[in-house]
Formats: sequence, structure tokens, C-alpha cells
Amino acid sequence: MTDLTKLTLAEARDKLRAGDVTSVELTETFLKAIDEADALNAFVHKTPEIALERAKAADARIAQGDAPDMCGLPIGIKDLFCTKGVASQAASGILEGFTPEYESTVSQKLEDSGAVMLGKLNMDEFAMGSSNETSVYGNAINPWRRGNDDAALTPGGSSGGSAAAVAADLCLAATGTDTGGSIRQPAAFTGITGIKPTYGRCSRWGVVAFASSLDQAGPMTKDVRDAAIMLEAICGHDEKDSTSVDLPVPNFEAMLTGDIRGKKIGIPKEYRMDGMPAEIEKLWSEGTEMLKAAGAEIVDISLPHTKYALPAYYVIAPAEASSNLARYDGVRYGHRATLAAGDGITEMYEKTRAEGFGHEVQRRVMVGTYVLSAGFYDAYYNRARRVRTLIKQDFENVFAQGIDAILTPATPSAAFGLGEMTDADPIQMYLNDVFTVTVNLAGLPGISVPTGVDSQGLPLGLQLIGRPWEEGDLLNTAYALEQAAGFVAKPGKWW
Repeated sequence: MTDLTKLTLAEARDKLRAGDVTSVELTETFLKAIDEADALNAFVHKTPEIALERAKAADARIAQGDAPDMCGLPIGIKDLFCTKGVASQAASGILEGFTPEYESTVSQKLEDSGAVMLGKLNMDEFAMGSSNETSVYGNAINPWRRGNDDAALTPGGSSGGSAAAVAADLCLAATGTDTGGSIRQPAAFTGITGIKPTYGRCSRWGVVAFASSLDQAGPMTKDVRDAAIMLEAICGHDEKDSTSVDLPVPNFEAMLTGDIRGKKIGIPKEYRMDGMPAEIEKLWSEGTEMLKAAGAEIVDISLPHTKYALPAYYVIAPAEASSNLARYDGVRYGHRATLAAGDGITEMYEKTRAEGFGHEVQRRVMVGTYVLSAGFYDAYYNRARRVRTLIKQDFENVFAQGIDAILTPATPSAAFGLGEMTDADPIQMYLNDVFTVTVNLAGLPGISVPTGVDSQGLPLGLQLIGRPWEEGDLLNTAYALEQAAGFVAKPGKWW
């Protein structure tokens, strides 16, 4: 039998329906692979009992012949999603011991569709980071290596555990969240596909909040078809989330024709950054030619406020984070500091937060509190909100000209080594989000597709940005790019 862990969601679904394999067999194979891959530190809470119980139920459902596409397929869940009775820490010490009594809408939808949860996946603490180095569980490790070099590389962040697990074939797919690129950047770093849907397409209920106006859940998968299958399962209106939009969810997989003749693809001049590595520039040019060869019309476009996106993002996101994280105080759940005699409620707050939050989270909470303070609210926060509106208008103007999708690099480089961008200069780390944050600020759908490798054999991705609510069209363009690029590279197994 072929190695079951190498299957895509679509292939595994078809094998389950044909009776070639059972969900229990599939699940047991993945559980074994996870236990052998502790070196990657991707899975941080393993749930084999839940997995096997759901796999048995899925087999019974498939036998009855009424199973949805995701039924019986083993997946991983990012630690940011609350899962009933299973630790959900958002990779933070302050939520140590927290096991929710409820299920996030996205993970509930997956459970309802018969998907099998293998466990919870590593991430940056509260989704704040681009390298998975801020996790209370320790670093997640990229399964890829540079040539013959043994140096550990980042899988990207904040959905680093999800990316590493999918790339290393420890699950068929995984959930991620994207606040400024946290699905697309790790997908590019690990040679997988990651899509951030339009803001409001997937419910945020039960997802631990980082920046509420930017956060969006999405699938991380081995290819575009799998992204379409999983996205359909997790989309949909949710009355528990006031930002969730009541729109019909199309059959995204059925929209994958690969025909993009006559589509207009925009190439934004502002994304040609100073100092962009030649390999990224070359990949972008090649991707443009691939889409052109597939029949698309290439149009040079301008998104003039792009240069303000990163500073605006790093005002808005920390501001929302400082508000959202105020609820973690040691009173009701999670970590509580040991208090000295005479300590009151203020000391409990201070000590609990000092012990529970990591340095990067503390830094962003302080930045956010500062920009929201009375003397600086207008100078920073309101100005950033105005810039956000201008960035959104840039995209609206371009789409009004008939542009169907925009092609850009996904990241400014391939995966870098763990420890190479440390606390010494957080700005260097923030620059990793340069191509992705505009999409979150404008609430648009974006997808990262692996399209090549660099000189050291590491994967590189290109990003496609689509019109709001037109994920099906975006996925089809991505599918055409994927077919043309023919990316099939996999990391050599060293773990």
C-alpha cells in the first residue's frame, strides 16, 4: 500500500469512499507518524483517544453513504482554537491549564463534517510572531533543511506548527489563523498552500483573539484542491460572531477548472522593494509568465499606500491586542502568580501578567496601550485607521478597473534559521509581513502557493490576492498557477 501519510485530502477522501482504506487505519498511521516526529515540536497536545473515536464514527458514516468530503480525514488544529475538554493555551503560559467547556465554530464545523482531530498544533504565543519562537512550548521546527546544513529553520509564524505538520505529512491538513500573514508566510516557508479567506467568511467565535478586526481562520493544506475542500467545510454564517457574513458558501472544489483565459492579473509596482533578493524577483517574474501563458492578461497596477501598511498594522494590531489581552488577569482561569503576604489585587494582576506573558506579547501590549493612551490616540491609532481606509481604497480602485487577482511574492525570503532574528531587533522580524499585512488591513482573501525553490533547496511561494468574497475565483487562479509551476518538492526526512 502507498504511504498513507503522503496522500492529499482529495486522494484520501476518494480512497475512503472506495473502501481502499478505513479512517481508523489512516488515523493510526498518522498517530504513529506524530509520535515519531517529536523533534519537530509541531503537535503540542496529542489527542489519540479522540482521534480514534472520531475515526470509528467516520467509518460508520462513510459506510452509510452520506458522508461529507472531510469525513474521516485526519487533521491538526492550531492551539488558538478552543476545543472542548482539550487544552487550548494559545501557546501562552498565562492560559496554562485552561481546557474550554465549548468548541470553536470552525473546529465544530470540522467535527460535524466528520474530520478527525489528531491534536493541537504549536504556534507563536497569542499568534504574535513570524517564526514560532515565542511559544511557551518551545520552537516548532521546519522539516526543510538548507542543502546539507543541519541548522534548524523556522517554519514561519504564527501558524508554524500547522505548517510544519502538513509539510512533514503528520496530518492531511491543518487549521491556521491569519492576522498579518500567519497562514500565508508559514505556508510559503514550508512548501504548502495556505489561504486566508475574506474577513467575515469564517467565524472567529471560539478563536482566542489577537486583533479582532484582522484575525481570520483558514486552511493549510498540501495543494490548492485540498484548500478548496477544507475551506468549504469551515466557511459559513455564525450568529455567535457579529462580523460573520451571511453569504452562501459555494462548492469551491467544483470551481477549479484551471481556465483563467481573459482574467486580468495585476502586478503592483510598490511591491518591488529595495533589497528584494534576486531569487524572489525571479520567482515573481516566472509566476507572471506562467499566468500569462495560461491565458491571463497581465496589467501593471499601483497600490500607492502600500509603504504605510506595515507601520499602520503595527499600531492597529497591538492596540487591539492590548484590549483583547486585558481579560487574562489570573482571576478566573489560567495561570495565577503566587502572592506574598500583603499583596492585593493589583499585585496579583502585575505578577500574573509578568509571569504568564512572553516578551513579545508584553512588548505588543505595551505598544498597544501606548498608542491608545489619551495623549497619543489621535497621533497614532486614529492616523493608522485612516491609512487603513486608504489602503482598502487602493484595492477597491484596482478591482474597479477590472482586475481579477493580484500577484505578489508571499515572503521577502525563504525560511531563515531559528535564532537568526532574535529580540535584538524586533523590526527585522516584523518586516517578514511586508507582503501580507495589506490583505488583512483591507479584509481581502489571499493565498500562498509554492512555486519554486531557492539556491539552497528551500521552498518559495507566491501570493495571489483576490476580490472580496470571491475565494472560488481566487482558488481557480491559484490552481492554474500551481499546475503551471508543478511544485512537487518535499523535505528529506531527518526527524
